[in-house]
Amino acid sequence: MTVCAPHDTQSTPAGAPPSASADMRRAAFTVTVNGSYAARLALGRGADGWFPERWTLDGPEPYAVSLRGKQPEEADSEVLPLADGRVLIRRRVAERFALSLLYPAGPGTGELPLGAIECLYLSLLPPAPDGSSAYALVHRERSTALWLVHGGSGGPELLATVPGRCTGGTWLDRSGRLLALDRELDGLTKAVVVDLRRGGEVSPLLQITEKSNDRLLMAELDSGLLLVRSDAPGTDRLGWGVLGSSRPVRFPGCLRLPDAHLTPFAAQPGQGLAPEECFVAFRIDRGAAGSWVGVWRPVTKRLQQFTGLSRVARGRRDVDRRRGAQAAVRHARGAVRAGETAAAGGDDGRVRPHLRQGRRTGGRRRGGRRGGRSGERAAAGAAATGTVRAQAGLTMDTPIVRVAG
Repeated sequence: MTVCAPHDTQSTPAGAPPSASADMRRAAFTVTVNGSYAARLALGRGADGWFPERWTLDGPEPYAVSLRGKQPEEADSEVLPLADGRVLIRRRVAERFALSLLYPAGPGTGELPLGAIECLYLSLLPPAPDGSSAYALVHRERSTALWLVHGGSGGPELLATVPGRCTGGTWLDRSGRLLALDRELDGLTKAVVVDLRRGGEVSPLLQITEKSNDRLLMAELDSGLLLVRSDAPGTDRLGWGVLGSSRPVRFPGCLRLPDAHLTPFAAQPGQGLAPEECFVAFRIDRGAAGSWVGVWRPVTKRLQQFTGLSRVARGRRDVDRRRGAQAAVRHARGAVRAGETAAAGGDDGRVRPHLRQGRRTGGRRRGGRRGGRSGERAAAGAAATGTVRAQAGLTMDTPIVRVAG
């Protein structure tokens, strides 16, 4: 299952966290690649304040465990679940960012410090494909540093420095080698690929026109489907293309809703070499009118909207009725089966793209999924099952790494 948290698509000053997007990330779940765990920063009642919350999703019923510390967390903290059940937390402490692993320990919470990075601003990247590593971006004035903050030999490790200001973060293979970032450079934002096995070598990924801003929102690895946001058609539009293909990027009219913002949050796996058949689930935000879920696939050229799922899309506290992250899969699946159709439209505004595929090793595409699972049933993806192996306890000093601004 491809699941991603919403991220900001607007530029922000270096060193300043984007407040609106930060609020979205706190409200949403971050799910591990294998679908076994999710985490979020939850708001307690009364004076309890913010605290990390871990959800177990691969059992008969999803359930949550609060990972409260001795004091409430700050509202700008970030959390990232790992496949072994621990949760990485990033906290701002004075002028540095401290990193720790949290885990249930009897009635309380255990904490393992990993280190700290002194910088203006640090943001965690989406979960890595291996489920155990964690990466972060450090934003400088004219460049962005990519750090391995967990999974290395000891403490945070600087992996690469990319010219320009980078946001986003999408993995393009299952080996954790190719990372796509949206890089703002010389007034334009383009998606680029960072090759972690070649010392952080940067190469272009998406260039629809020379002067367009082209961002990557999601990549579904089985089918190669890419969801992009670009102003190449003249205004900011959602489009889709295929990784490594010279086929035109299409901007469907059905994904252009008046006074609404669409954010993809899940895609159907198992559609090997058939991107047109891949279902994609969107969160639809329409200001005071609220938010809800939409389901779309390229071949149908229509967007189905289900207004009863707004709390699932936002990931807010509604544990009894929605049961958190797994409910997004369950309700989106049922909504597709119901066949309720809302806005429909045809493709328009085709623009010939320039799509480049980075070196792909270990990113072999798989054929269609075996079994009787229908596309509707997997509209928002199904959590992959597998054995979750606990890592050995880590013992290390807590280094503080200074980063030039």
